[in-house]
This record gives sequence, structure tokens and C-alpha cells, in this order.
Amino acid sequence: MVGKILRSRLSWYGFPVVGLLIGIWATLRFSLLAPSPPANPDNLCEIFREHPAWYDYARNSQERWGTPIATQMAFVYYESSFRSHAQPPRTKLWGVIPWARPTTAYGYAQALDPAWREYLEANNGKWYVVRTDMEYALDFVGWYNHLTRKQAGVGFYNPRHLYLAYHEGRGGYQRGSHKQKPDVTALAQRVQNRAFRYDNQLQNCEQEFQCWRWYQFWPFCEA
Repeated sequence: MVGKILRSRLSWYGFPVVGLLIGIWATLRFSLLAPSPPANPDNLCEIFREHPAWYDYARNSQERWGTPIATQMAFVYYESSFRSHAQPPRTKLWGVIPWARPTTAYGYAQALDPAWREYLEANNGKWYVVRTDMEYALDFVGWYNHLTRKQAGVGFYNPRHLYLAYHEGRGGYQRGSHKQKPDVTALAQRVQNRAFRYDNQLQNCEQEFQCWRWYQFWPFCEA
């Protein structure tokens, strides 16, 4: 009899407890334990030394979609300053009251809601695929640039025009909307400059992050 009561209570309370545990795990996974922005965001080697998993994510995205690692990281630098939960600042109602945000951009890559939904649909995204996770943010950047190359003919080694299409949307880019926006074109040039600088830095340290097997260790790693 006692055994039946215990089983009944466990069955009754089990689901809320499991739900609570899942909620706690999700909070820790996607918010409280989000990595801090790198201490030296101007040096890609230092960024990857501080967050070595980010190199793996960027390399996986490059192998899957084609965008160079340095270009991906330059995008994230200018989109979010490597802040996992970055959002545009709220507008002010009557210049005083915090109001709505100007766009739905969110996360490391500042992906807009419609583009993120398209990415999830195209890549069988699950509930745990979120914009605040660098792995999926970099994969999103690679996926978006892959479509830009496919639809607009922009090469993967042309960071300036890749970013113009990323910022304006592929349709806006093809219509030339950026040509009337000097601030945007100047920003795209800064993205390209940083991408090239990051790439030069990475050439001097990438071998550190290529120790894929247990018996490998820097500086004796294979590319």
C-alpha cells in the first residue's frame, strides 16, 4: 500500500520537478553561463585562446558553408561586440520612456527574426538552436553568406560586399540600397579591414587550435 502511494506521488510530482530541472538547465546553458566578451577583441589569436571552442565553431562553419573564419569573426565583432544577448537599444517614447526596439536583431550575429526562422527551417533547427550560442550564430553567418554567394554572386573572399548584403538583406543589396547609405558602406569597409587583419593574425597562430587528436599538442599539430 505504502509503495503504491509513493509511486503515485512520484508520478504526480515527477513532471513538475522534471520541468523545473529542465528550466534551470536551460537558464544556465543559454544565459547565466554565456561566455564573457573576449578581453582583447582586436586580436583573433587572443580571442581563440580565451574561447578555443569558438575556433572549432568557426572552422566547422567554414567547412560547411565556405566563409573564412576571419570574416565570420569580423562580422560578429561589428554586429554584437561578442556579446551573446546583444539587442538594439530601445527607442524612447517622448524622448524619455523606454519603448520598442527598432528591429528584432538578437544574439552574437544580430540575426533578425525572419532570417533566423528561415535558417531554422532550412537546417532542421531544434529548440536548443539559439542566437545566443556562438556555434549557431557562426553557422548562421556562414549559411547567410552561402546564399549571398549563390544568389548575388558575391565571393567568400570579398568581406565588404558580403557584409553589405548581410546588413541590407540580399534583395536590398541587389537593388543597391547601400549606395545611398554612406554610413553603411563605411561600416562594410571596416568589416573588411578587420577581416583581413584577423586573417593575418590567424595565419600565425592557427596551428595552436588544430590539435584534434589526443596525442597531438601544440606546436606539433597537423593542419
